[in-house]
Amino acid sequence: MKKKNIYMILGATTLLFASCGKGFLEKLPQGDLAESQVENAKGIEGVLIGAYGILNGNVSGTWGNYSSAPSQWLFGEVASDNAHKGSTSTDQPNMNMIEFHTPNSSNDNLGQMWEVYYEGVLRANNTLRLLKVDQAGAKTITAARAREIEGEARVLRAHYYFYLWRVFKNLVYVDENTTADEAKVKPNKDDVLPKIIDDLKIGIENLPLTKINQESGRMDRNIAKAYLGKVYLYQKKYPEALVLFKEVIAGKDIQGMPFQNNFDVLNEDGPEALLVSKHAINPDGTGDNANVGDMLAGLNGNNPVGCCGFYQPTIDLVNAYKVDANGLPMLDGSYRTNPYKSDFGLVDTEADSAKTKYQLDVTLRLDPRLDYTVGRRGVRYLDYGVMPGDAWIREVSSGGPFVGIKTMIPQSQFGSHTASGAAYITDLDVNIIRLADVILMAAECEVEVGNLTGAMNYVNAIRARAANLPAKKTANNINAAVYVVKPYLSFPDPAYARKAVRFERRLELAMEGHRFYDLVRWGEAKSTLESYSTFEGGILPTYKGLNFKPQNEYFPIPQTQIDRSGGALTQNTGY
Repeated sequence: MKKKNIYMILGATTLLFASCGKGFLEKLPQGDLAESQVENAKGIEGVLIGAYGILNGNVSGTWGNYSSAPSQWLFGEVASDNAHKGSTSTDQPNMNMIEFHTPNSSNDNLGQMWEVYYEGVLRANNTLRLLKVDQAGAKTITAARAREIEGEARVLRAHYYFYLWRVFKNLVYVDENTTADEAKVKPNKDDVLPKIIDDLKIGIENLPLTKINQESGRMDRNIAKAYLGKVYLYQKKYPEALVLFKEVIAGKDIQGMPFQNNFDVLNEDGPEALLVSKHAINPDGTGDNANVGDMLAGLNGNNPVGCCGFYQPTIDLVNAYKVDANGLPMLDGSYRTNPYKSDFGLVDTEADSAKTKYQLDVTLRLDPRLDYTVGRRGVRYLDYGVMPGDAWIREVSSGGPFVGIKTMIPQSQFGSHTASGAAYITDLDVNIIRLADVILMAAECEVEVGNLTGAMNYVNAIRARAANLPAKKTANNINAAVYVVKPYLSFPDPAYARKAVRFERRLELAMEGHRFYDLVRWGEAKSTLESYSTFEGGILPTYKGLNFKPQNEYFPIPQTQIDRSGGALTQNTGY
């Protein structure tokens, strides 16, 4: 029988589930497999796990998978007002183009995003094709399990297409019935959202509420519902989305799920986790099944991690966590008045060692989520000690004075949760959809259907949890700020409610890959990013003068793909 290369059937790297611990994570060898080897229950299950393998944004290796990271830190955060690329101004110049919204079609970050997630599509398609052959013939898989496999593969495919659609918009749609010859000449003019919706509906029909075989990381019915609700939200189908979000939220108390557990390597697979990219260190200590997409976010300099200094929170984001006298966010933008900049701009001179003598202002009124999202000078950082400021930053003049924290793990966990000799590669999972995200999407829908009280209640549930976060401490073991989070007492009108919900999404989900996509779907990308450029550029001049054009809501099709298509693919408007 004709053989097919493993790249077509399983891909170069796949993941296997186990029944405990991280669940996934053994690497299959490269080579050729006879078609008969996978046209059976064991083979099809293996191909399915290969499709799951792309959830971590990595086909193989460690370096170079940054733009396809499941966290979407480059497109979702660096392209927004939440994060700077970091490192130095000359490092990874193609990332600068993403941050400044001046990309071109030869940008390698775009090619990586396209190739990885289309690989995920192909793996899901192969699963469905082989399943169809089995069910039409030998039936080595039971009908019940076949329904589940179809549901899993379709939700995976929907996810991969959705990630591609948010970045590129104009896509080629290929499914399990598309031949290789047909795929080569298909133009990128397909409306993929209806296809994504169809896949998610089948996922809802076919998948159980509980994890298959109790294996964390598997698709389930609530994931499919949450994802379908999200797609409807992007389409502004608020009533339809709200029904689904309420079904996912029902019976769950977000206030009993600690915020910090979402970023704790010892508290993964908790009740807040929905769609998760599972990660693990291989038995030989290598890290290609780990969180390689976020590896550049590791701290630089004299600290336990030592590399690589990218992905720094903006000054604007840090100041957004200020609260007013009522313990509420400053929705009018007044948080930018007299901005907190840590020790940025201070210098030591013969007359005054202002930089060395800098003291943290512990009287600032702040939402405590700030210090679980951002590392700032004078505040304890995990178990690394007090964040010292510039010593942990590669180039303060371009990246600013702050570092991220959500992608980091305690030094005490390095032995079993980081790659050998590379503490910046961890096996910390990435939440692609978590319950707080769903609750705040439900709040958005409530605003748009006219239930302002319902929207306020959802937001206040998120804020009540935040209010219970343990205070972060200074070197002297005093609170690092006056931490205050109070509930809203009213949403007086839809405009105020809309602003409050959107601001809460920023505070809760900052540095998790949502912000730029949120701004685009709200129609606020141009106004928000140009205003941010004026503010941030007044402190870090590099960021002055952003001119956000209509085409900057999406990115160019990689030129390499256009060339390979022989002209079937056309470039996005404006590029």
